[in-house]
Amino acid sequence: MTEQSADIARLTAAAADLSGGRSSGLRMLDDSGLLAVVLDVSGLAVEERQPLEDKLRAGLLADAGVREVRIAMTAEKKAMTIIAVGSGKGGVGKSTLAANLAVALRRLGVKVGLVDADIYGPSQPRLMDSEGVKPEARGSKLAPVPNAYGVPMLSTGQIAAPGQAIAWRGPMAGKALEQLVDASWGDIDTLVVDLPPGTGDVQLTMIQRHKPAGAVIVSTPQDLALMDATRAVSLFEQADVPIIGLVENMAGYACPHCGEVSDPFGCGGAEAAAGTMGLDFLGRVPLSMGIRLASDGGVPPAAGTDPAGEPFHAIAAKVADWLNTRKGR
Repeated sequence: MTEQSADIARLTAAAADLSGGRSSGLRMLDDSGLLAVVLDVSGLAVEERQPLEDKLRAGLLADAGVREVRIAMTAEKKAMTIIAVGSGKGGVGKSTLAANLAVALRRLGVKVGLVDADIYGPSQPRLMDSEGVKPEARGSKLAPVPNAYGVPMLSTGQIAAPGQAIAWRGPMAGKALEQLVDASWGDIDTLVVDLPPGTGDVQLTMIQRHKPAGAVIVSTPQDLALMDATRAVSLFEQADVPIIGLVENMAGYACPHCGEVSDPFGCGGAEAAAGTMGLDFLGRVPLSMGIRLASDGGVPPAAGTDPAGEPFHAIAAKVADWLNTRKGR
């Protein structure tokens, strides 16, 4: 073994020790001590990558024969598990459900992010208390905006000016969706995507370019909403996207004065529809002043431990079980 070969072997072993086995391809580029090495950062969060690079560089520079270290970081493109949250029509509480589902999944240990793909009516910045915070660019990709609930998020509502109408045609909306989903998500491996209501261009783009692992359909109990929810189910089934289940929102209102429960939108419609279509019923969320006030205030009920968050935790537990079953198959 030549002296240079011995040096390379020694430095290769040192690099492996410094990087936890993530280094490879170490070589000297010239005779003056210019060293090159590849560092695999797959699966590491963005904030973990730079300290590891710094540690590797400092450790190698401590060797008397090394003058400069050039590190090329590489990472495999990670296959993201996408949960689409859809509805047949607007006004059924889909975005509130999506935000709380993401927060509740995070509390169950899922490395989850949130995409507000409701391009024309983004509401997640308000729901997640991140209004006015713009995402930064990380290379050619957007960096998700962090929040107090541990669920990084991207939304067109963080890009457009507050109150500005987003009047984009289909191709522009599709490009915006691409930027939101194909962002620099770090160690996030699951995305909850809040889709626009209906079955239009954004839904089709989502299915074609970023096929969801499964879909959660939200409806209120009355027949009119259920008719449209059935169309949303049909769209996903035609695209071979599994339906995780149906959620019945605004199901029952308890009078804050006497406690009597009334059903202004009916009761049990989504559960009955799920049974008719052979789908799982994930649960119901009541029509609640507490949920409304917390949501308007940017505090998802699922982030707390009071009763308002319990329906979301129960729904998230079923979704998490579905994800675990899918990964184990």
